[in-house]
Amino acid sequence: MDVNAYLFFNGRCEEAVQFYQVALGAQVDMLMRNRDSPEPPPPGMLPPGSEDKVMHCSFRIGNTLVMASDGRCQGSTPFQGFALSIAPADPAAAEGVFTALAEGGQVQMPLGQTFWSPCFGMVTDRFGIQWMVNVAP
Repeated sequence: MDVNAYLFFNGRCEEAVQFYQVALGAQVDMLMRNRDSPEPPPPGMLPPGSEDKVMHCSFRIGNTLVMASDGRCQGSTPFQGFALSIAPADPAAAEGVFTALAEGGQVQMPLGQTFWSPCFGMVTDRFGIQWMVNVAP
């Protein structure tokens, strides 16, 4: 059994996926827009004009599958109560990942040595996703 993250970007999914492709080397496995659905959504489920928004997307960051969509396109993305943890191979790779994720975002804890890692930091990206960048000792 696997557990995978499913992120709802409320109208910014395509932008987020493109950002993760550049920042983290994400590889898109599949992207389906609302207009491509074999069945229409229930009445009132989506706002008018959301035909080109992402109904479902799956992408990989390294070996990890992440799924996402635009959800109901309501605008805000209140990502709270969790973080995604990423484990670059070494401090130099961690610096690159951290810097890329911090672009347009906010550093919560700068990269630095901790008792459990030679290089750890926390950053919230421009979409509101909190990341923990952690190099294994």
